[in-house]
This record gives sequence, structure tokens and C-alpha cells, in this order.
Amino acid sequence: FLFSSSLDLNALSLGEEEALHLGVNTGKLRMRIFIIGSIIIASIVSFTGLIGFVGLVVPHIARLLVGPDHRVMLPISALFGAIFLILCDTFARIIIAPTEIPIGAVTAIVGAPLFIYLLQRRNV
Repeated sequence: FLFSSSLDLNALSLGEEEALHLGVNTGKLRMRIFIIGSIIIASIVSFTGLIGFVGLVVPHIARLLVGPDHRVMLPISALFGAIFLILCDTFARIIIAPTEIPIGAVTAIVGAPLFIYLLQRRNV
């Protein structure tokens, strides 16, 4: 759904008024994205457990590298998220072998500084 709505999302990133002038029903689009995104996130968390910062940090890094076009950014974000989790899982398994650090702790250790950097960069 998100990939098929990428052109509408690109229009919405220009601003709500501009998207309306381009023929995008912004209220309906926001509601659909909110509902479908919530269902997708709830399903993923129920299967994988809570792995913090991946959904916050990885899309911003992808946007910095490939630009704001959602047609490119959405699949790249998914790919970068998968690579990030594989690297964190590998690190969690080998850092103090034979014990294993929870992957959520590793993602928080790596993700928190990146998230703080992104917040400071945008002056939020």
C-alpha cells in the first residue's frame, strides 16, 4: 500500500495545501496511512518483539542517502533496516560469547546516539 501511494506521499511532503492542489485527498490519505501503518507495526512487533530505534533512525538515514522520493526511499529503508538488524544481531552474538546480549539493547546503544544526532541536526 505505501509503495503504491508513493506519489501521493511525495505530494504530501510538499505540504498539505500543495498536495490538495495536486488532487490528493490528504485527510483520507493520512487516515489510511495511520490505520494501515498501525496494523503493520502491531503485527511486526507481535512476531519479533520490541526492537527500538530501527523504525525511527533507519528511514532518516535512508532519506539522507537516497533523497526524499518515497518510490526509492521506502524499499531502501526496508533493506537498510534488515541490514542494520542483521549487523546488530551478529554483534550481540559475538561481543561476549558464549552469552548473548539482547538485540534490543544493541539497537538502543547504536540507535540512541544516531537519534540524538538527527534531533540536533534538525534543531528540534
